[in-house]
Amino acid sequence: MPTLLIVHHTPSPNCQAMFEAVLSGATAPEIEGVRVVRRAALEATASDVLAADGYLLGTPANLGYMSGALKHFFDQVYYPCLDATAARPFGYYVHGGNDVTGAVRGIESVTTGLGWRRAAEAVKVTGEPGKADLEACWELGATLAARLMD
Repeated sequence: MPTLLIVHHTPSPNCQAMFEAVLSGATAPEIEGVRVVRRAALEATASDVLAADGYLLGTPANLGYMSGALKHFFDQVYYPCLDATAARPFGYYVHGGNDVTGAVRGIESVTTGLGWRRAAEAVKVTGEPGKADLEACWELGATLAARLMD
């Protein structure tokens, strides 16, 4: 069974709302035959990444960059997963108070280095997520999971 790994850092109510919307989309009833595994960024391992067929990443934008937790995740998995996970699909969402540019640039840089293929548009939110933002998160989760369906 294909596996979607959701790696997230959810330190705030806004990030939590986005994470829950992504998870709801990924586990929607119409998604069949896909296992969804969720890991906090500080707990996810190279074994988790190697066992998955696609990835969904979530982070706040902190001080102009992705969270330290997501950066730590990438630092731990980059070389062990470099060749084995090339060309796998991924997507991501980012929340910031007023700017997410640096976090987006960081995620794009690392995932390009890993050779992952972006399978959906990133969801980038500043301020409190509105209904349309949460719907975009739901679509992101559903899109990544649907891409993995047999």
